[in-house]
Amino acid sequence: MTTNQSTEAAPAPRAGRKEWTGLAVLVLPCLLISMDMSVLLFGLPFISADLKPSATQQLWIMDAYGFALAGLLITMGAIGDRIGRRRLLLTGAAAFGAASVVAAYSGSAELLIGTRALLGVAGATLMPSTMALIRNMFHDAKQRQTAISIWTGGLIGGVSLGPIVGGALLDHFWWGSVFLINLPAMALLLLIGPFLLPEYKAPKSVHRFDVAGSVLSMAAIFPTVYGVKQLAVDGFSATALAAVAFGVALAIAFVVRQRTARDPLLDMELFRMPSFRAPMLVNLCGNFVLMGFSLFNTQYLQSVIGMRPFTAALWSLAAMPFISIGMGVTGALTAKVRPARIIGVGFLVSAVGALVLTTVHPGNPVVVVLIGAGVAAGGVVSAQSIVGNMVLAAAPAERAGSASALNETGAELGSSLGMALLGSVGAAIYHHKMAAVGASGVPDAAVAATHETIGGAAAVAEQFPGTATHTLLTTARDAYSSGLHSAALAGAVLLVLTALFAFRALRNEPVLPAAPKKPKKEKEKAPKANRKSVPAVAEPVSESAAAA
Repeated sequence: MTTNQSTEAAPAPRAGRKEWTGLAVLVLPCLLISMDMSVLLFGLPFISADLKPSATQQLWIMDAYGFALAGLLITMGAIGDRIGRRRLLLTGAAAFGAASVVAAYSGSAELLIGTRALLGVAGATLMPSTMALIRNMFHDAKQRQTAISIWTGGLIGGVSLGPIVGGALLDHFWWGSVFLINLPAMALLLLIGPFLLPEYKAPKSVHRFDVAGSVLSMAAIFPTVYGVKQLAVDGFSATALAAVAFGVALAIAFVVRQRTARDPLLDMELFRMPSFRAPMLVNLCGNFVLMGFSLFNTQYLQSVIGMRPFTAALWSLAAMPFISIGMGVTGALTAKVRPARIIGVGFLVSAVGALVLTTVHPGNPVVVVLIGAGVAAGGVVSAQSIVGNMVLAAAPAERAGSASALNETGAELGSSLGMALLGSVGAAIYHHKMAAVGASGVPDAAVAATHETIGGAAAVAEQFPGTATHTLLTTARDAYSSGLHSAALAGAVLLVLTALFAFRALRNEPVLPAAPKKPKKEKEKAPKANRKSVPAVAEPVSESAAAA
């Protein structure tokens, strides 16, 4: 009896130097995976000039990676739980490096789209493994919260760093160089990962792998995404609507399968818990807005203000102080304020930043768009910094990989849909305002190009300099700003709705736990009560007990 009480009172083991060094290794692939989501934001004009993709192919070049990543995260998370999270992580690192080489030297738009999808497949093996391994390495609640905050910072940092690195490389090398930066990091992970990272796999007797559920999870996402992309590019069509309807039907079949299968891919009981369900939805909505705004802001700096890629990337760093302040405030309040308030207020702050973006015009100082983008990003990221810990804490230890994968699936799907849907809102406004605009003395084909994208308008103005094209480019910049205003307003509405949802859905969730204090008196008295039954050194706490 005394032995059990002593063991239960013992604090969770704290991580040491090896675990924190291992965390740095885990953050490295996360940094690169999120960089690959944004690294092409400034490179698309160069790819378009070289490979000459169609409008639809341009969208797929940008989003094939994110959609493949989203479609496979659930499956890869479940596989990692079964074959070993470290093994899957290292396998994914090798595949990610190989696919990066093929992408760098792609000679056609079709090949680049295919290799971007392969990068997404490899990335899907990395992301759930990294977050799930954090649970194996950090048993102490406070340390785990810190580790997940660092992990989240790596993801956000990669999204911000991607354009910087891409802009610098594009100023000096060809567009394929942005993929080769993955190779040194993947090589480092393969070399030192086996020595610093623990291996973990769920007991074989717990669950069998749900093959049917895995197939349905992938099959549901891809047709839905395809239909959304077609609707964004070509407008409403029977094919696009049929693809979306088919995807939704498969998603329903996936849910039914998970509720009725003996060994489901996902534990559907988790969705009954607000501490699991609500943070996932918050994460999806936050990434939807973040990536949608990132697409507009980078194009605005380049095409409206006229900055070079690297210059625009450096200016975009202005958002980082807002993110740092937001995460710092969240870290200080985590153990004092309920998650509902932190998340809700964070999203309301982001909504204010989105409203600032609705005031941006070509004649405004660049600081206006930078402040709006910084406030919008800072609020969302500060809220997201505690989401991952809530999801992991709600999931059982043997399903940590699947839970992490599900959370990341929502995040990646939100990012990709943000680009597609908010991008289509802005594109529709731009097309509407440019439809009747012409330029005397300029070929009709060139004028038609200005109606498609603002990048096309800038290229035509450079190719046919004169008063007519100067006026046309000015109109295009105004039209793009109007598209930005509409997308920002839509984003602000979504942010407010998400904040209200968080306030209500998480209102009963307690503050996240602080580091447990060591019960000194109980430890001193226990050996006296029963010297033979109490070990001199407390036994390590099991993973499930530590998580509880």
